[in-house]
Amino acid sequence: MPEKTLPPWADEIKRTYLRGEASVFIVHGNVYDLVLFDGKLISVVDFIATELIAKKEVIAHYNPSIGVRFRKKERKLDKLDSLLGVKDIADAIAALDTLLLTEDNVGVVIDYAEMIAPSEGASFQSDGDRRSIVTLHRWSLDRRFEHSNNIILLVTELMPELSPKLVSNPKIATVQVPLPTEDDRKALIRIVEPTADERSIDRLAALSAGLKNVQIRGILADDDDVQDEVANKRAFILRLLAGQPNAEQRADTLAKKFAGHTNDEIREMIAPGKDLGPAPVASASRYEDVFKLLAQRKREILEKECFGLIEFVEPAHDFSAVGGMEGVKTELMNIAKNIREGNTARVPMGLLFTGPMGTGKTFVAEAFAKSSGLTAIKLKNFRSKWVGSTEGNLEKILAVVKAIGNILVIIDEGDRAFGNADGDGDGGTSSRVIGRIKEFMSDTTNRGRVLFVLMTNRPDKLDIDIKRAGRLDRKIPFFYPYEPEEVEPVLKAQLKRHKVAHDLDFPRDRERTSAKLVGYSNADIEAVVLLANDLAQSQGSKVSIEIFEQAIKDYLPSRDARMLEYMELQAVFEASSRAMLPKRYANIDVDQLQQRIAELKHGIR
Repeated sequence: MPEKTLPPWADEIKRTYLRGEASVFIVHGNVYDLVLFDGKLISVVDFIATELIAKKEVIAHYNPSIGVRFRKKERKLDKLDSLLGVKDIADAIAALDTLLLTEDNVGVVIDYAEMIAPSEGASFQSDGDRRSIVTLHRWSLDRRFEHSNNIILLVTELMPELSPKLVSNPKIATVQVPLPTEDDRKALIRIVEPTADERSIDRLAALSAGLKNVQIRGILADDDDVQDEVANKRAFILRLLAGQPNAEQRADTLAKKFAGHTNDEIREMIAPGKDLGPAPVASASRYEDVFKLLAQRKREILEKECFGLIEFVEPAHDFSAVGGMEGVKTELMNIAKNIREGNTARVPMGLLFTGPMGTGKTFVAEAFAKSSGLTAIKLKNFRSKWVGSTEGNLEKILAVVKAIGNILVIIDEGDRAFGNADGDGDGGTSSRVIGRIKEFMSDTTNRGRVLFVLMTNRPDKLDIDIKRAGRLDRKIPFFYPYEPEEVEPVLKAQLKRHKVAHDLDFPRDRERTSAKLVGYSNADIEAVVLLANDLAQSQGSKVSIEIFEQAIKDYLPSRDARMLEYMELQAVFEASSRAMLPKRYANIDVDQLQQRIAELKHGIR
């Protein structure tokens, strides 16, 4: 009988163990999911115990909640039967230590390993924590294990929550259980939805990217059969009762009572001999509602799974709503076109949006998401005061991002998220986070599938290595409009976006409107438009030239001229191409630019 094909992560454990490279493994990632193996769904931990290490003569499983239990015991274990049910961590680890050192051909699975060997520093650990960590560490180094044919698997969802002494040990192998691939999801959907056609299966598999098998099954199989049965019976009974009083209420009641009966049986009991004619033709695929439900539940699940640290973005506008910035729009529309056409080699690894606040970076990022067709998420601040939590949060988010694929990751205020790369005062957390982000952003397998958009008004505060080509390939500069002709496209876009009734005309009214808004940010221009609209509404009229002039006069924009100039010059310095620069900066000398930045930097923090 041929051997069953193991999932790649399980095969990696098997091969590493058989080569003698390690006998202690950290299994992390998607460890609390279901594995589809040999046509059956089984939990990851059960799969490890009953399939992966099934040839071991003794298999002990320890979970701090339920204690020690033997999943397999082919021989009597002297004095070790007392292990059963032991919950105390110190007692359980000591007993498992005795088992491993006195018996051969033993497999030990330790669930929730982070509870036994937590990542807190030694000064925060109890004596029991320290003893457990030392014992687990010793297992990987004890030469007796080389001849005992024993294996230990430490299972944890987030590896950063596990003691660094174990994670950094070269004798302990780490293996990640990934989220289901597209092929994995298709195989599961064929089991859960056996009547689905291939087109529906493909769509369901695409929509469920980033979800666990257990979540997909829960969404698709959550009483669906019962609900579909009742809904179908109700529709049939309504046709039988057509034209009769209280047909809707009667159908609701009878549908539940007749669940399990055939349509012919129902007809004979309700309306014998009635000819219904052909059944009505459905106007859409029967899976359309399922597609909508899956998309909605996916957003809810992933936002919760990532501790509220990501937010799905559903942009309502594309580049037609963006006024001005022709060079920037041309660059981004070309990238969006390459993404849509699958020209991944021409898609950058990441984008840096830089410029003063209020220049429309977020608005343009959402327009780019709409135009490119990528799923868009905003990454919130994932830093935590708890040791190991920041790295754990990041690992969770990156795993979801990679599994979803074809995704745009928008990070606002990137200088705050990825500043302080030296890690001063935070135990090195920042440097580890920056290092992991760099590693992920440099992974060329993500090109065209995962695109980062990092936004900041202070690119000088970013780690210099994160800005290099191969991570943030294109630097897109944003500026305030400094010519009336630059103001007008922004002004028109804002009037159109907010559906403001007006009788303004350009360039006729340029001197009284756009010329007075030179140097205003896009956000300031929007605020003036909204103020003018409020004034007009209060007078029961359209926005006239007089009302607009009054709004300009009333509005007071906040200003820090030195800081704004510094931010603009930083955007010029970072820009990937002069074609994206406005006229006043298009031919600026680099030496002069750096000299002026240095002058402005004094007094700016």
